[in-house]
Amino acid sequence: MALVKRLAGLLVMVLLMVGMFGSGWLVAKLRFGSAVNPDSLSALERQFTEQMKGAALVGRFTVAGREDRPPSPDRYDISSVEKVGDDQWRFNARVRYGSVDATVPIVVTMRWAGDTPMITITDFTIPRLGTFTARVFFYGDRYAGTWQHGAVGGHIFGRIEKGNG
Repeated sequence: MALVKRLAGLLVMVLLMVGMFGSGWLVAKLRFGSAVNPDSLSALERQFTEQMKGAALVGRFTVAGREDRPPSPDRYDISSVEKVGDDQWRFNARVRYGSVDATVPIVVTMRWAGDTPMITITDFTIPRLGTFTARVFFYGDRYAGTWQHGAVGGHIFGRIEKGNG
């Protein structure tokens, strides 16, 4: 009986260790984590996070090779954007793509060209949505860029609407 209790205790300990390791691996893999201290953000970075808080990217997307069709409506509701590393930013966004409607934290690389932030992702997998490559820049109350999802790609463009996220 003492052996069974000892083995059960050992099993629980191993499962806890695997769980802790697994959750740590998942956090690192999905790049979840703490946001950097807002006081350390530059004025442009602070302005961008405020602009995106509770906003929606409302626009259209095109599909290359289907120029005879009008652009399709597109919308991303942003609850917040946080800097989580040097060039790493977490967009807490509701994404609608095809039959998927999900709110997900998406950590992307964002670089600045002067006063213009630009998302740059290459072969980036978003759970439940697929693998994408994109370059999207933001300026004033507009955004625009290119996207690729496997063999399909095109342009994306629209307005940043505050208070609609």
